Amino acid sequence: MTGLRWKIGCRYVLTVPKLYSYFRSSCSWRVRIALALKGIEYDYHPIHLVKGGGEQFKDDYKMLNPNCLVPTLEIDGHHLGDSISIIEYLDETREELPCLLPKNSLARATVRQVSNSIASGIQPIQNLRVLIHVGADKKKEWGKYWIEQGFNGLENLLEKTSGKYCVGNEITMADLCLVPQVYNANRFEVDMSRYPIISRINDELQVHEAFIAAHPSKQPDCPDDLK
Repeated sequence: MTGLRWKIGCRYVLTVPKLYSYFRSSCSWRVRIALALKGIEYDYHPIHLVKGGGEQFKDDYKMLNPNCLVPTLEIDGHHLGDSISIIEYLDETREELPCLLPKNSLARATVRQVSNSIASGIQPIQNLRVLIHVGADKKKEWGKYWIEQGFNGLENLLEKTSGKYCVGNEITMADLCLVPQVYNANRFEVDMSRYPIISRINDELQVHEAFIAAHPSKQPDCPDDLK
């Protein structure tokens, strides 16, 4: 937060984090939720993934994130890429509740299992780079198919792990991954009535202030027609 000194190990660091983000990027969205939950204020730097062939490929951004992906979080003098790594870093260095990864080893492993089933098993197959390669004529069919394949397994997993939220009754990193993926499912016209547990958890999270603040429609780079 602005004007705060964060204790990192034996150091105190005075900084305002910078988030390089695209409003509708699932990965950026996860990190925005984490920052909101932790109460961390930050400067927002939009990176348009389509305009001009994609601003993520420009040399100045490539220096921050060699993978040419969003998000990138500049914090504590570091540039961190990959949403899961960023969320874990925030949880380990900022002790403010909620704890996005539980202290219990089994519960923590379960959160990672659910998170990665989305962040590694579903989202990368239907992200922008893949859809561009698939082509405009087939991208909707492709995205819908792979989200449904992933959600079939995720629904069964959540039947075992969920309480009010994805893992038990507290918000965790898994919930940060779920909400953006349901948004994508709706974009690809997935029949969400087939996934009652996923839908119930998503509906519960939609009314939480941190999730509201992180929604694509609330971001400064969201086009007016999508707000």
